[in-house]
Amino acid sequence: MPPETPSIPVVPDVLEADPGRLLARLIAIDSVNPDLVPGGAGETVIADFCSEWLAARGFEVHRLEKCPGRPSLVAIARGTGGGRSLMLNGHLDTVGCADYDGDPLDPQLRDGRMYGRGTFDMKGGIAAMMVAAARATAHGPLRGDVVLACVADEEHGSSGTEEVLESFTADAAIVTEPSHLEVTLAHKGFAWFDVEVEGRAAHGSRPELGIDAIAKAGHFLVALEELGRQLAQGPAHPLLGTGTVHASVIHGGEEPSTYPAHCRITLERRTVPGENAESVERELTAVLDRLAATVPDFRYRLTRGLHREPFQADPEAPVVRALTRHATQALGHPPVVRAEPFWTDCAILDRAGIPCLLFGVDGEGAHAATEYVDLASLDRLTDILTHTIADFCS
Repeated sequence: MPPETPSIPVVPDVLEADPGRLLARLIAIDSVNPDLVPGGAGETVIADFCSEWLAARGFEVHRLEKCPGRPSLVAIARGTGGGRSLMLNGHLDTVGCADYDGDPLDPQLRDGRMYGRGTFDMKGGIAAMMVAAARATAHGPLRGDVVLACVADEEHGSSGTEEVLESFTADAAIVTEPSHLEVTLAHKGFAWFDVEVEGRAAHGSRPELGIDAIAKAGHFLVALEELGRQLAQGPAHPLLGTGTVHASVIHGGEEPSTYPAHCRITLERRTVPGENAESVERELTAVLDRLAATVPDFRYRLTRGLHREPFQADPEAPVVRALTRHATQALGHPPVVRAEPFWTDCAILDRAGIPCLLFGVDGEGAHAATEYVDLASLDRLTDILTHTIADFCS
């Protein structure tokens, strides 16, 4: 039997009247994604804590756990009717802590910053959206529903948001991933492929019998580099630039005295709006077919792996306009509009027909040895989200 996870009591309201205090509680809970780090704690304990915190404030809490030990929460403040519903989405899991500089679960305050694993990516966003939703509904229900999705597994496969969307929806959504208080309206997608180059095994002394799969794969690596140059010179998205491609992993050969019969290259193609896994597969097939036609004995198999769509929001969507308006008031100037090169759950929400954008804290150190959130930005984010919820759902 696995050891019982320790209970982490919900501390009194007076200690959680601001998002910084709540964030400190969240940082102290280990929620490393076990798909990234075998034996990682997962989301059970932090989901328990958030569930108690939200239920104590009148939220209707639903726990989703299709994969045992990997729960997501959906907490709803029901509206009176006739208003728009808004979902705030954030992930409970973190990357590993082994290389963290110091104790990753001991939140430290220095120079207006809080340090610890997940402060920036993205327990700061979780704390802000929880406090903002509680504040926005503290004096009674709004007309529309306020929905908090505290999800599992964003750092690996995003199974949490996908599970949430099987049962819940909203008229719009805000993903509170860190964005330096800049309005993020687009991000890249990605597609992973395996290219298996086939050779023929033979003793190293019999070159007339062998076909060196590794040497043949070298032709593809050169062609892949050229494809990357072509992409960089091609049409660019106004916020994201161009797509990219790179070789990620290579495996081949058995021992020094044998011609290798196989060489497998895993590659990643980062995509921009207008590109997808199908278009990338056609692109790679064209490259490989040219090699098969021009390089003697070049044979290959192309296999598609995990792929996620790029994302692009409508800048005139009501949720974008509402958040931008309140961000402008809080910051004293219009927020920067930007895009991210990495992938987020925005793409899953958008694919489900939920208009969304990304907006979160300032700080640094996602997946790094030192990670922090700027606490002033955490307070500002909470205020902006509070006013956006009240405005959008009223």
